[in-house]
Amino acid sequence: MPPLEDREIVIEDLHKAFDGRPVLRGVDLTINRGEIVAIVGGSGCGKTVLLQHIFGHHQPDSGRVLVADHETPGSPLRDLATLDEDAMDRIRVHWAIVFQRNALLSGTVFHNLALWPREIHEWDDARIMPLARKALTDVGLVPDDVLSRDREELSGGMAKRVAIARALVMDPALVFYDEPTAGLDPEMSRQIHELIRSTHLSRPAINIPRTTLVVTHDTGLLRSLEPRVVMLFEGRVRFDGDFAQFLASDDPHIRPYLEQMSFLHQRPGDR
Repeated sequence: MPPLEDREIVIEDLHKAFDGRPVLRGVDLTINRGEIVAIVGGSGCGKTVLLQHIFGHHQPDSGRVLVADHETPGSPLRDLATLDEDAMDRIRVHWAIVFQRNALLSGTVFHNLALWPREIHEWDDARIMPLARKALTDVGLVPDDVLSRDREELSGGMAKRVAIARALVMDPALVFYDEPTAGLDPEMSRQIHELIRSTHLSRPAINIPRTTLVVTHDTGLLRSLEPRVVMLFEGRVRFDGDFAQFLASDDPHIRPYLEQMSFLHQRPGDR
């Protein structure tokens, strides 16, 4: 087990039910700094609810979610249940989320990239502009071509790149991707695979290894990243290991899911 200072997220015996229906039934999971972790599993297995607990959107019925606090020397783990909204905002400064449908706001690309630096750091446009230009360049876009474009003028692939650039502007230590290749053609998907990898390998300004958490059904993405794979089944961790072990597993619940992954990947919104 890595030392405490190398742990980014620790989930302990997490339980959650809605209207008496159990969704999470005792999830134990540790995500270490610098890892790429893919969360997989069929519909209704608890992936979405697990992510919402990590974000602090839900409180557990029992169990704990602890996350690294990079605003404090040594990045100690904090129990989310003990934090008020101001403390959560301090921790979220070092997080970024790339949503499945991008969640771009109406307005220009620059407006989207400038939103969080304005809200969180109160930076003006003159300070944000070079960061926005670098983020767009890092995702393979030409800043002068896209900064003033409206959201409605972007293709699906461009919108996904802008969504990732918006995450990179904040220089996060922890990046969450929610079905990042859903709805993209194979060529654009391969480009996003490489972008996720290169983003992961770059270091944030606080000079620690970046941690990446991906929710996906995309077997091509898994083959490209070769991540640690965590599969949920009926609200519990059914598998936790590397991608090669996942492919080779003869678990009777894993094999049917592997056979369905391609179909599920073509159904945006299947969580």
